[in-house]
Amino acid sequence: MSPLEIFFTTLGMALITLVCRSFFLLPKEDLPMPLWLREGLRYAPIAALAAVVAPELVMTQGHLIGTWRDARIFGALAGLAFYAWRASLFGTIVVGTGVMLVLRFALGW
Repeated sequence: MSPLEIFFTTLGMALITLVCRSFFLLPKEDLPMPLWLREGLRYAPIAALAAVVAPELVMTQGHLIGTWRDARIFGALAGLAFYAWRASLFGTIVVGTGVMLVLRFALGW
């Protein structure tokens, strides 16, 4: 691609992104939407987070991990257990990261 084509492609992508993201900010009133859709949208952030985190837990270099000796799995399980016990986001991050780092540095996983 020529530099001019790259420029116009980037400009077009920026414009499309701006329109898509500002679509909900343009109306002065709330958009009418069914109750089931409004309730479903409450779960969109956690679904997006799960879609990003889950592949990181079970894949390496684009392939499924082939061993159970992976520190990420045990870190995620420890974080999940801590969250079920205390429901603290900060504690979950500390415990999960701590378990993962101990397994990586102490056991070489």
